[in-house]
Amino acid sequence: MGYAFRVDEVAAAISDPIRRSILELLRDGDLPAGEIADRFPVSRPAVSRHLRVLRDSGLVHSELVGRQRRYRLDTDRLTELVDWLARLRRPRGWAQHLDALETEVHRTRRERRTRDTAPRAVGETA
Repeated sequence: MGYAFRVDEVAAAISDPIRRSILELLRDGDLPAGEIADRFPVSRPAVSRHLRVLRDSGLVHSELVGRQRRYRLDTDRLTELVDWLARLRRPRGWAQHLDALETEVHRTRRERRTRDTAPRAVGETA
């Protein structure tokens, strides 16, 4: 599965407000599907579909414990999306600009050292 597909899949999964709320619920620990469904004003089948989308995207994992299906959050799949979003906040090319600035600072320091240590002619002031 390619990088762009994984980012798209996670972004699509978190695009729905109910799914985002489910992720927030699971932030504090795993919960059974019934308890998750009880917290929303939509039908249990609708919540089940939301949980399936989250599970298919890898944002949640489920485990059958007795007769209960328990869901837990897995934030590892968010890493690629977070990294992509962070790149949007940094203007392209800043690394090159900062490297050029560093080079200029070193050149200026070297010129000052050379100028300050050069012998002066009689009557010349600094």
